[in-house]
Amino acid sequence: MAGIRGIVRIVAPAAVGLLSAGLAIAAAPAQPKLLAMLRPGAWDLRARDNAAVKRSCLSDGAAFIQLRHRARSCDWLVLDQTPNLLVVQYTCKGHGFGRTQLRRETPQLVQIETQGVADGLPFAESLEGRWVGECAAAAE
Repeated sequence: MAGIRGIVRIVAPAAVGLLSAGLAIAAAPAQPKLLAMLRPGAWDLRARDNAAVKRSCLSDGAAFIQLRHRARSCDWLVLDQTPNLLVVQYTCKGHGFGRTQLRRETPQLVQIETQGVADGLPFAESLEGRWVGECAAAAE
């Protein structure tokens, strides 16, 4: 009987560890499909309230969600998702939060509404994003 208890003491923690690891993997959110449809590369972001254009090199669609918190590791909550619309609320621990609505018109054209707080300062932007080419080619 002591042999079985010893085996249970060894196997039970391992089983719990494997089960926990499996739950963590299963719980990891997948990237929203709309973001995967957007082309990486150079994008011109034009503010709707003026003619100012900012060119940005975006490595993937996820960069559109955190325009004011780009280099931050943030937690996301997808509030709404359709084939052409994504609404995400995110929190960047110690650096603020935001809510972004991204509407895809084509893989090269998006409408972005974003607002929140970045490092203690509020922001709200309405932008149109147009893909202009590969990052290296667009910089020339």
